[in-house]
Amino acid sequence: MTTSIDTSAVLTSLQPGIPTAPRAADPAAAKKAADQFEGVFITQFLGEMFNGISTDGPFGGGQGEAMFRSLLVDEYGKQITAQGGFGLSPAIQRELLKTQETAH
Repeated sequence: MTTSIDTSAVLTSLQPGIPTAPRAADPAAAKKAADQFEGVFITQFLGEMFNGISTDGPFGGGQGEAMFRSLLVDEYGKQITAQGGFGLSPAIQRELLKTQETAH
């Protein structure tokens, strides 16, 4: 008894997908990307500010503070962005939407 294998299904799954037309501008996705970009920007900005601060001293956290400082700075960046940030997000969002619209 022989079983036949449907090779067309396998071949179809191995072929790359057919390129589709670009999607229409998505304001929600552009806002999310702009907010994330601003968060990363603020985190990098704060990271450079905190690089010069020593973790020594009577109330310093020593090596532990040095190890976890990047996580603290990341959270600072997220909180500043959540509270309005530096105001970069709306400009970035506008440019993203403009770029998406001209790509069509």
